[in-house]
Amino acid sequence: MTDPRFYGGRFLLALPGMEDERFDHSVIALCVHDEDGALGISLSEEVEGVGLRDLLQSFDIDASAIPDQPVLKGGPVEPRRGFVLHSLDWAGQDMVQSGPDWGLSGSLDILKAIAEGRGPSRYLVALGYAGWGAGQLEREMAGESWFLAEGDAALLFDTPAHRKWRAAYAAAGVDSAHLVSGGGSA
Repeated sequence: MTDPRFYGGRFLLALPGMEDERFDHSVIALCVHDEDGALGISLSEEVEGVGLRDLLQSFDIDASAIPDQPVLKGGPVEPRRGFVLHSLDWAGQDMVQSGPDWGLSGSLDILKAIAEGRGPSRYLVALGYAGWGAGQLEREMAGESWFLAEGDAALLFDTPAHRKWRAAYAAAGVDSAHLVSGGGSA
């Protein structure tokens, strides 16, 4: 998209003091953003007690050949719906390219491919998503809710969930220890 207000492929970093506590210290991979709204996957919190193997077994997919990994809380919308953020070396029919180095898929095909060793080389699995209606994200970004940062595949795939918020701010040149809630006035 050429319109600079559309930010697909970037990260939304929660600012301290955000009103919606569900997004406290969140890093969201913004996957789709257009005139109809936005969809992102939260990267900074794991689903407690659920690993990838558990999730695959719930779909009767044999997961014995792959290493287990955490499943992320992708957001509060449709928390039982699964999504996979992944490298672009795998492309199914429903894949949406979200950034220069990653895509988003939401079908069982990608989960089966991962379990069979023919899926993407890098991936994160999440349940749920964060969503915004038309113009909603733009209004939130004009306030004191979000900081927009460049998306980075290394941070996306290689940084543990609990370290992503600080690491994403650091990658943007911001020391998160100096962030305070609320705005000032001069």
